[in-house]
Amino acid sequence: MEEKEISQAVIGRLPRYFRYLGELKDEGVERISSQELSELMQVTASQIRQDFNNFGGFGQQGYGYNVEYLYQEIGKILGLDSEHHLIIVGAGNLGQALANYMNFERRGFLMKGIFDINRALHGKKVRNLTVQPMEKIEQFVKEQNIDIAVLTLPKASAEEVADKLIRYGIKAIWNFAHVDLKVPEEVVVENVHLSDSLMKLSYNINRKQSERGAYSGKKG
Repeated sequence: MEEKEISQAVIGRLPRYFRYLGELKDEGVERISSQELSELMQVTASQIRQDFNNFGGFGQQGYGYNVEYLYQEIGKILGLDSEHHLIIVGAGNLGQALANYMNFERRGFLMKGIFDINRALHGKKVRNLTVQPMEKIEQFVKEQNIDIAVLTLPKASAEEVADKLIRYGIKAIWNFAHVDLKVPEEVVVENVHLSDSLMKLSYNINRKQSERGAYSGKKG
């Protein structure tokens, strides 16, 4: 049977469901209704049910959702029930910050190495990793079974480095470089543009200010 195509909008909401359910689980909550989850997450109950129905649905009529079960099932959908081995390419401020973020490991994303072209950084300790020269990446990727590369590089070198990593066997790239990488169909890439998020924040600030201004004008 052909697998159902899930929209990116639904996939984009899954990590948020997972995060909220994890918090509920830690608080000792055993079950929750779609309406209660809706009030917590500010997503309509109808939307929650539609999202979960894409995966067969997880609730029982009159009971709601078992928090522990739902948390585990969404974790499986997100692939968090298996380990992924990562390297960071680019040991600048952002690369070092990501290497120091321990929550990745709790989700099964294990940082195995960090690399940079800058010789002044070689040998520097970043938590439990040592910055290595770029010349060692190919052998490291093969020996450590690395499947994900995190790119925190300047735009100018990102595409060239990505092409090399794919040749070395990398199957997925988490890209923080300011360029949308074009990769073969069998390689997964997630382009993360921090400035886009900041501009979205700026837009929402302006929209809120405009709404307040319009409201004040009506009051006057």
